[in-house]
Amino acid sequence: MNEEKITKRQYGGLVERIGDILSHARSRAVSEINKAQVMAYWEIGREIVEFEQKGEVRAEYGAELLNKLSADMIAQFGRGFSGRNLRNMRAFYLNFPIRQTLSAKSEKRPTPSAEFKPVLSWSHYCELLKLDEPMARSFYEQEAARNTWSVRELKRQINSMLFDRLSLSKDTNEVMKIAREGQIIEKPEDAIKDPYILEFLNLKEEAVYTEEQLEQALIDKLQDFLLELGSGFTFVARQKRITIANRHYHIDLVFYNRPLKCFILIDLKTGELDHSDVGQMHFYLNYMKKNEKLEGENDPIGLILCAQKDDVFAKYVLGDLNNQVFASKYKLALPSEEELAMKLKSVPELEDGR
Repeated sequence: MNEEKITKRQYGGLVERIGDILSHARSRAVSEINKAQVMAYWEIGREIVEFEQKGEVRAEYGAELLNKLSADMIAQFGRGFSGRNLRNMRAFYLNFPIRQTLSAKSEKRPTPSAEFKPVLSWSHYCELLKLDEPMARSFYEQEAARNTWSVRELKRQINSMLFDRLSLSKDTNEVMKIAREGQIIEKPEDAIKDPYILEFLNLKEEAVYTEEQLEQALIDKLQDFLLELGSGFTFVARQKRITIANRHYHIDLVFYNRPLKCFILIDLKTGELDHSDVGQMHFYLNYMKKNEKLEGENDPIGLILCAQKDDVFAKYVLGDLNNQVFASKYKLALPSEEELAMKLKSVPELEDGR
């Protein structure tokens, strides 16, 4: 190699490009292996179910069958076929034959690829199988795939009852829509939750915190906070300074939402929502609209995140600003089921085929 003609930088670029090719190839290989594994488990689940049905296996013999099958499979194929995992495969087939096409339905024995399209890993599906509500399973499947949630992130969103919280502010048709498609952000209210669950901060509910301490805790756990905010949020600034008539003001947190194409301003309040909070947010929004908004972007949106909020008071104080200024509570611990009205009981079950 002639070092006079080829610089170290050029050679380094070659190594980097080759590395990128290998990295992408390995990622595709892992993805295909994962898809093949998930489909294999789906088919194993179907075989178990069809064997049980044809042999008219009664419930009391079902566990015995799976235990025997587990021992034989482990002896022949090694780990991965415990009784629990086989039960998950069986449940997997029963709960996820949900994307049948008309042509697939007309076949005597349709291929699994025509019925089910895996979009997540087996570990993700094992978490989804813990959910009894079909609509919740469908919602978390779509959201995990769209937002590339890890298994840990999926668990956290399920534990924070994200689907239930979103459903509380939706009518029946909207609940059905988010169950089938996930959280689609088309208008400002789609991006807002109430309450927000900030249990990842590990702050005790009974303790007293300043707004600065709460803000610092959120910045320290920014990745988790972005997950709680939802789809399409990007962090822009903390304590963004704005100056008017030689007076300086600071916006606690500024984000940008790509689907809405606008800034999201967040003002943190450790107390109860007050009318002065709304006036302050309106002032911030007017400034951002005049000085920061670019051509093609939408008007900024304000979110007042407060520890307490009276819904009747909020309705009057927000008034005509409801599509521009929102007020939501935050909680430092996961809610109990009693705290969330189970609106889903009045919603029809999700049918196969979505």
